[in-house]
Amino acid sequence: MSGIIHAGAGISPEQAAVEQKLVDTVIASFDKTQDPRLKKVMQSLTRHLHNFVREVRLTEDEWNTGIEFLTAAGHITDDKRQEFILLSDVLGLSMQTVAINNKAYKGATEATVFGPFFIEDASEIPLGGDIAGGAHGQPCWVEGTITDTSGNPVPGARIEVWEADEDGFYDVQYADARVAGRAYLYADDHGRYSFWGRTPTPYPIPHDGPVGKMLEAAGRSPVRTSHLHFMVTAHGLRTLVTHIFVEGDPQIEIGDSVFGVKDSLIKRFEPQPAGTPTPDGRDLGNQTWARTRFDVVLAPALA
Repeated sequence: MSGIIHAGAGISPEQAAVEQKLVDTVIASFDKTQDPRLKKVMQSLTRHLHNFVREVRLTEDEWNTGIEFLTAAGHITDDKRQEFILLSDVLGLSMQTVAINNKAYKGATEATVFGPFFIEDASEIPLGGDIAGGAHGQPCWVEGTITDTSGNPVPGARIEVWEADEDGFYDVQYADARVAGRAYLYADDHGRYSFWGRTPTPYPIPHDGPVGKMLEAAGRSPVRTSHLHFMVTAHGLRTLVTHIFVEGDPQIEIGDSVFGVKDSLIKRFEPQPAGTPTPDGRDLGNQTWARTRFDVVLAPALA
């Protein structure tokens, strides 16, 4: 007998036995699955789903509501919006998967959620280039180094960066096919990198669909803490998907809607008055700007 939920709270032993027999029968239906990993996943999934239904004593109306919710999530998903990733994010499932698959290793930079707004066709920029592409917001200089856990620089590491504009939207959320607030660049021979972006600001995840309705019903905020996305790849080293967050952002204390904040990833974005000389001599006129540093440490690929 697998994962028995004992009778109680008005459930007779006879009823519990009927329910458990079904659980065991469905689990056994996967016994002949040839792929051992698939067999383990499907049998465990079956056990947990049935035990969830039994624990909460799910009604048929609630089951139908759940089916309607998933159907709506499928209908709103397209090549620019992934409602199921959003659902995974707000349930903390994405972060739990990240934690399992990115084990702590000798000071390596911590990972966090990928998010639903990465795209493959961003443009390359040179070191010191600008990812904004016309995105609104305060200019921000970002710099740092890419090293391994022994402190050796990682020359040529590929650094993908993407972020929302100050209005809280990623480029893919606009209808005009713009590419803005994202790019990739390569670290130099000493593992150093730098670029201009926009100072991150808080924004709500898309909440006009079924996931947003669920958050509203639960009394939860859809707002994400201010952040800038990174994905760093280099041969022989573990790919890092992470964010950096803005120190002092009140949303850190309120709570990130996808549970992505880690203390080690909160960085100081130093405000710079208008007229302050920029690191690369760029003339920003009468604009204020900010600067931050993010030194990335990559774990070995097999760590």
